[in-house]
Amino acid sequence: MTEGTDLARRCMAARPRLVAALAARLRDLDAAEDAFGEAMEVCLALDTPPDRLEGWLMTVARRKAIDTIRKETARARASEAAALIDEGGQDMSDVVELPEAIPDERLRLIFICCHPSIAIEARTALALKVVCGLPVSAIAHVFLTSEPAMFQRITRAKTKVREAGIAFELPDRRHWGERLEAVLLTIELAYTAAYQDAAGEIDPELSAEIGRLAAMIAELLPEEPEALALASLVMLARSRETARLDDIGAMIPLSKQDTSRWDFEAIEQARAWMDRAACVERSGPYQVMAAIQLTHARRAFGGETDWRAILSLYDVLMEMRPGPMVALNRALALAEVEGPQPALETLATLPVERLRHARPLHVAHAHLLARIGDRAAAARALDEALALGPPRAERLFLERRRIELALT
Repeated sequence: MTEGTDLARRCMAARPRLVAALAARLRDLDAAEDAFGEAMEVCLALDTPPDRLEGWLMTVARRKAIDTIRKETARARASEAAALIDEGGQDMSDVVELPEAIPDERLRLIFICCHPSIAIEARTALALKVVCGLPVSAIAHVFLTSEPAMFQRITRAKTKVREAGIAFELPDRRHWGERLEAVLLTIELAYTAAYQDAAGEIDPELSAEIGRLAAMIAELLPEEPEALALASLVMLARSRETARLDDIGAMIPLSKQDTSRWDFEAIEQARAWMDRAACVERSGPYQVMAAIQLTHARRAFGGETDWRAILSLYDVLMEMRPGPMVALNRALALAEVEGPQPALETLATLPVERLRHARPLHVAHAHLLARIGDRAAAARALDEALALGPPRAERLFLERRRIELALT
């Protein structure tokens, strides 16, 4: 890792804490992000990195914010606002302190962004952008929508935060429940984006960071079975990371992975979390999703995948959290149990217009069409998936599959 790359990584690691502190003073997420971005840009241009990186970034970001206010408002209002922002010194001593209940900057800001007055999808998208630093294109993909539509959704959420005067403060623990669904969804979708980016092009450390946050939520809320189940779900996915790429960096599908390369300690930890969740005797969709992944994990011990059990679990999940992606995954399990034709009939019932940006739908179509021998239609489906710009690892896998269809 070069010195410049390491400095950029350290700046991004400091980002959640500093953006939270700036947002608490500015009451404006855009202004906070812009000020931090400008400070980071200045930092990366330095010949010698500052000794106290976080304090330096905070000081420069604060000054950038003051400059912006002075340019955009009348002098009298600017002086008053600048004084409010600047009070407290020139180092990190004035950064908002974290409540002991959540000793983590990024997780704390996720809870803050997931305010109940904002629609759940909007607050989740906002948290993914502001806290996790995901590009809008990646967020749009996990929400199955276009990049412009997602940009507008995030912009509206930021405007809601600003105009409603939503406090950038963590609520009392007794009020966490009203934000928990959105917090868990944020973690789920952040890891979905990281997992789809098998080669780590977006952020090579995002997967580990999301795993850490999921584990922290499980530790903070051991009485919440869905928090435990989400930690289990993320851990099970992470247990297979070293087996997901071949020698040229192409993605390896789950069914083709070498199970000896899976992390068995991670699988055991995931199972332990699921056992704790079961003791609470309150079921939810994350427990079903984790159970599906545990069933896949059992292939490492028994050599086969129990597709009937997986199909049954997807039936339960469709009752708990119906949606096109659940239906899509259920169709693939159905194909393993009853064959490709019933699965294709299921896909034909899905809302095609809503899923036009969903690569998994086109890939599933290609897989099932190839199984019934319609290689030309399968190739067209792969072309549609490739046209949506998949990450490198997935692209290499799809291109190889496209060549195989042409040669058979």
